[in-house]
Amino acid sequence: MPTTDRHSQSTVRRRTTRPLPTTLWLPAPNEPDAVPAPGSVLPAWAIEKIRTEFTHRPGQAPAPLLKLSIRDTEPGMDARTPVITYADGAPSRLSMLLAELHPNALPAPADNLTGGAVSEMPGAMEEGWPGFFHRAHRLLPADGLLLLATRQRRDADAGLTDPLVSLIACARTAGFRYLQHLIVAHAHPAADRLIPAPPADADPGVIHSDLIVLTAIHHT
Repeated sequence: MPTTDRHSQSTVRRRTTRPLPTTLWLPAPNEPDAVPAPGSVLPAWAIEKIRTEFTHRPGQAPAPLLKLSIRDTEPGMDARTPVITYADGAPSRLSMLLAELHPNALPAPADNLTGGAVSEMPGAMEEGWPGFFHRAHRLLPADGLLLLATRQRRDADAGLTDPLVSLIACARTAGFRYLQHLIVAHAHPAADRLIPAPPADADPGVIHSDLIVLTAIHHT
């Protein structure tokens, strides 16, 4: 019996899903631009770290990074979304999108992004977040990366709300796989302490942004 119990426990451990890795990013102690620009989610140092971590691959030219600043999801959102391209050397095929999601554009806690009535404009023609994720999926090749940068917001009834679960579920429905969660701290390291340096337009109590890494899956 003891042997059987040990075997069962070992089997359970092997079948348990490992949590996806979460990494904390901090600015350098002397970073002059630790706070995001007004209207942005990520500070400049985090954008550069993204380029260092994700756009450089051994034996290949650095991939271009296309940054979208999404401030609303109303009809025609694509025409109003500011776009910045970061590229080094010769242009190559787009394989990476960074979408900064302004807190005002995030889904409300009660929103169901993947359920409800069937849309008359399925897939990339849908409005709101479902349509955005389908269009991003069509733009990216297999194994292309979609990075979502966002942060919590404070609602009058619910307090601080976290949109990540709804957004990830919506992205999975559109054909993305969730890879990693990065926490971008809005704070200065000083000795053994962190001194908060939140964005001017952040809600009270918010001292970090979330960066979600997803990869596009294309079935052949």
